[in-house]
Amino acid sequence: MSSTNQNIKQVSQPDHILSYFKMERWSLTLVTISGILYNVGMIAGPYFEGRLAQCLFDIMGGRESFSAMLSLAVVYLIVILAVQVMRCVKRFYVRRFANNTSRNMRHMLYNSLVNMSRDELERESIGTVMTKAVSDVDACAEGMRKFTTEVFDTGVVLIAYLAMLFYYDWRLTLISCAFTPVAYFIAGRLKHRVTQYNGTYKKSAERLNGATMDRVSNAVTYRIYSCDKNRDLAYEGYLRDYEKCAVAANFWENTMQPLYHIISMCGVIFVLYLGGKNVTGTGWSNWNIAAFTTFLSCFAKMALKSSKTAKLFNSVQKAQVSWARIKPLMKEYVEQSTLSDMDFSAGASIKVRDLSLRWENGQQVLHGISFSAQPGQIIGVTGAVASGKSMLGKALLGELPYEGSIEVDERELRTLSLYERSRLLSYLGHEPELMTESIEENIRLGEKGEIARCLKTVCLADEICKMPQGAATSVGSGGIRLSGGQQARLALARTCYHARQILILDDPFSAVDQKTEREIFANLRLLAADRIVILISHRLQLFPQLDHVLFLEHGTSVLSTHSALMRGNSTYETLYQAQAMGGAGHEE
Repeated sequence: MSSTNQNIKQVSQPDHILSYFKMERWSLTLVTISGILYNVGMIAGPYFEGRLAQCLFDIMGGRESFSAMLSLAVVYLIVILAVQVMRCVKRFYVRRFANNTSRNMRHMLYNSLVNMSRDELERESIGTVMTKAVSDVDACAEGMRKFTTEVFDTGVVLIAYLAMLFYYDWRLTLISCAFTPVAYFIAGRLKHRVTQYNGTYKKSAERLNGATMDRVSNAVTYRIYSCDKNRDLAYEGYLRDYEKCAVAANFWENTMQPLYHIISMCGVIFVLYLGGKNVTGTGWSNWNIAAFTTFLSCFAKMALKSSKTAKLFNSVQKAQVSWARIKPLMKEYVEQSTLSDMDFSAGASIKVRDLSLRWENGQQVLHGISFSAQPGQIIGVTGAVASGKSMLGKALLGELPYEGSIEVDERELRTLSLYERSRLLSYLGHEPELMTESIEENIRLGEKGEIARCLKTVCLADEICKMPQGAATSVGSGGIRLSGGQQARLALARTCYHARQILILDDPFSAVDQKTEREIFANLRLLAADRIVILISHRLQLFPQLDHVLFLEHGTSVLSTHSALMRGNSTYETLYQAQAMGGAGHEE
């Protein structure tokens, strides 16, 4: 197992934000040590600034020499250098913590998405998935980074500044710092608006991402039907809404920062007035120039940090919005185990008994489906439109819940791991799923081996040889550079390349002519001589050559041979005769 997978496995509760902090305990320990040293060292700035101001005043009065100021400046530079080294260490490990957290969150989200069922994925629009996988994870990681940073850059340094201010004059400190809680109060009152506008902004980003993907994926269709202008106008609407929502979200998160700073700095009036009295000896404390300068500098830096703390509340609130959106997808890591006691090299049988399938709303689609198949057999599955053919194929693949029993090699399908299923079953859906890669990569899917035989099996070899780059030709987004027939045959070639003991083919010949269909079927028969093929199709010209036919009608099935169905089932006979006389194009 890779180190990356080991790190992911340690997230025992991925839907708890604290788990990600625990994973980076080593980095956070170094952040804590360097953060405390750096931020405590920040009080050296006001202290030395006061000493330098006093030294300059004494030099002007003839009480000190320039060498004294030079020595003091050298010490100041050495101290500041040490403080800045600690700052570099802290920033490095804070960024490392944020990067690792972002990586771990993305892996958990990715693993959750790839293990979702097709129906679950279809309920998540592409715009929503992209926004959650990119924008929301970034917002969460950034919020955690800011929180970790500001715990020290604001929390620790504020304590250090306050300690110094109290040391010089505790009464003046209480009066001048009375305005800081007001900034915190305002930030707290605005958190609901920050949540509201950031939630609206995320929804707008989803719509814009979805519109972008739709515009790119269906560009040819919109162009053919002269709908470009309509789609462009619709896209402009999404874009304007996105800009409006982004501005609103940014306003409540960032543009209030100057207001927080102004409120926190209001206390400087008391520092100048009462601090001046301390210098003249008429105030609560007796100060010199060094004390006044140090107190004023320390207060100004503290006020700036206080205003950033108020902004931090808004940043954390923004991260909470994103976390709430991705939390349902942060599930336990699913380890793709490759350990199994099954022998995948031998031929596997399949036995289906009293199988029932339902829609999500509970309505029954199929019931009482029973059949079996042995290696070397090809079983045809057909029926009228919406009779449940594709649904049955997905159930046999293990992608849909079912009632009854599906035994593969004498083991119940639902008890097999994802790895075991992938080593036993191959599947071709009725819609080719092609990646924006070369023809070769679409077949191999990252594995090594020759693809020539598979191209020949699907009668695609000659066409690819005529392409300028051959098998290295890119198919474009979703296979847009290929014809419908080429897309279907490329997907079938991929299935043949990764052929397992049982092949489930859903309408593999729907986009090819009858002559090519017969040639591919003959090649497929040779390839699957020791395998089971479940051929789901509405085209029946090849069904006389199949071993058995499973005919779906009225929610149940009839298992027989083609010739027996032609004699005893009038519906099947009508479908076959209609296609034989040229009505295949009207059947579905």
